[in-house]
Amino acid sequence: MDFSLLLAENTDIILNKWVTAVRKDREIESADDLTYTAIQNDLPDVLDAMVTVLSKSQGSDIQSIITASWHHGVLRAKQGFDPTEIAHEYHLLRMVVFDTLESDLLKGTPLEIIRAMRLIDAVIDEAIARCVNSYVEERLRELKHLQLSLTLHNQQLNRLIVANQDYIAQLAHDLKHPLSSIIGYSDLFLRQQRKKPNVRDTYTNLEHIERVLRNGRHLLRLINDVLEISRYDAGQMKLNPVKTDVRELIDNICEMLQPLTEEKNLRVVVDYDSIPQEIVTDEFHLQQIMTNLVSNAIRYTKSGTIKIKCQLVDNDKWAIAVADTGIGIAPENLEQIFEPYFRANAGNQPYLPDSTGLGLAIVSRLVKLLQGEIDLVSEVDVGSTFTITLPLKLNLPQE
Repeated sequence: MDFSLLLAENTDIILNKWVTAVRKDREIESADDLTYTAIQNDLPDVLDAMVTVLSKSQGSDIQSIITASWHHGVLRAKQGFDPTEIAHEYHLLRMVVFDTLESDLLKGTPLEIIRAMRLIDAVIDEAIARCVNSYVEERLRELKHLQLSLTLHNQQLNRLIVANQDYIAQLAHDLKHPLSSIIGYSDLFLRQQRKKPNVRDTYTNLEHIERVLRNGRHLLRLINDVLEISRYDAGQMKLNPVKTDVRELIDNICEMLQPLTEEKNLRVVVDYDSIPQEIVTDEFHLQQIMTNLVSNAIRYTKSGTIKIKCQLVDNDKWAIAVADTGIGIAPENLEQIFEPYFRANAGNQPYLPDSTGLGLAIVSRLVKLLQGEIDLVSEVDVGSTFTITLPLKLNLPQE
């Protein structure tokens, strides 16, 4: 009995049964939106190849099954199937083939039945293997193409980011000069008006001008902070290590910020006796770091104490901590607090109107520039402690 002829005669029946089984099977969801033709695609070729193999005594010529199942796998990859769905397809095919040919198979001799079943199983197993192989290769090709595309897009994005950084820096620089002029003239106008208390509506005018001046200063600080971030990210910040009297630097900062502490009746405690008189660092950037941290501590503390403590860590490092008794930072905000424009609030506390979300971002960048590390411990309604560890001697990196 020639089972290859039986298979050839029943090909259409097998195809119809198989497509119906695939559509009903909930383990092959990728076929839900496909047409009949899209589901069967290369399966007629697979069945034709099976007919060819069954007509051979040993089934040694399997090139046709290789080609057909290879195309099937490529198409299934493009259609979005996953490997388990493909394997399940061939499982259904095996069941449909045996179900369709069962009555005819039983008419053959035991040897003929065994040979036919072995060949059908071997052909389907080979088809599964070739199909999955081509599926994987197609997926790898898609991934390589995607990787190349992402690499190109990443390069374009980097160019856009650099271009935008330059543009923002230039824009901020251009805005800075007219804004400085506005602030200067507003300040001058205020001083002149204060000398004329008898002028009608003086206090109303002063209130308006003070509002302009206050907002202008806030905007100028924001522009300066944006420029600072841009310079760091562009790698344009240069180090200038010099012998620095840290005690004098801290005293100057406390003196500069004294009006703010007196206004809120805060006490400032300084302990810097345990560090050397002079440390080699970039004095300007260290002053920026300390001014930001101390002014932040004052801004977010309603009452209590601001503590500034310096100490030696080892023979090569020293640390400075700024602690407050302010509103604190919620645990979920600790990881984001050093990101630009991120502003944390504790509980129902509103954001401060003069907060830009750039101060701590600048501090973290400057600490890295000074080859140091920054650590934060904070608890809501208890306070925050920022600890900066820096080298006793700042070394310029080798060109």
